[in-house]
Amino acid sequence: MQRPEIETLWINPTQHAAPLVVFLHEGLGSVALWRDFPKRFCDALNLRGLVFSRKGYGQSTPRKADEHWPADFMHQQAIHFLPALFESLGIDAKRNPPILFGHSDGATIALIYAATYPDRVRSVLALAPHIMIEDITIEAIRQGKVAYETPSTQLKTKLARYHADVDSAFYGWCDAWLSDAFQSFDIRALLPNITCPVLAVQGVDDAYGTMAQIDDIAHLTPKTQLLKLTDCGHSPHIDQPEELLAACRSWSVIMLG
Repeated sequence: MQRPEIETLWINPTQHAAPLVVFLHEGLGSVALWRDFPKRFCDALNLRGLVFSRKGYGQSTPRKADEHWPADFMHQQAIHFLPALFESLGIDAKRNPPILFGHSDGATIALIYAATYPDRVRSVLALAPHIMIEDITIEAIRQGKVAYETPSTQLKTKLARYHADVDSAFYGWCDAWLSDAFQSFDIRALLPNITCPVLAVQGVDDAYGTMAQIDDIAHLTPKTQLLKLTDCGHSPHIDQPEELLAACRSWSVIMLG
């Protein structure tokens, strides 16, 4: 089986001594959809960065039309794909554990990785993570599917700017989340295995999840700090970038410890 081509973007690559932060995108995300935030984050904290698009997203190899993400696709990404990607890029996570900066599905993948390989991650920044299924999330995704399939909303046209195969990205994510098998998704049993510091961030106005997502992380993972942002939806790095950056600067000693 041919290995997929993975779109990558390195930030500050010549700063070899700087700690590495790996950005893990959301369910409909890509390298481009992060916009300029990874660069701003790395420059503010003197870090190197790796941004990549998972298979099926951005300019990475698209998902085949008959290929469906399984209900445990985030576990597979965290436990199998991410270590393989690190190895292929020459990243020795055992020797120099990276910081994981994840958004939405990417935050969940970061948490699963940290729980599975607690000695291979320095810290986790989890923006709008999903640790269990909530009705609000499923309803928002159902509404998103309707919008995607309604031409007048132009949602498909907008997303197509960021994905080589927009149907690959959208239906890979949407079909997995709305499948019957996915409705029992819950990673809370894994969270006590996380030993590194975690900054868990949630927007008060997030249509895809409630504060229970990050409150439960804090309850189950002792080294967690919470950041609850007002006037903020599902994308804190877009809705409240300055407040998020300020909080990350304050947390940087812990993050880099």
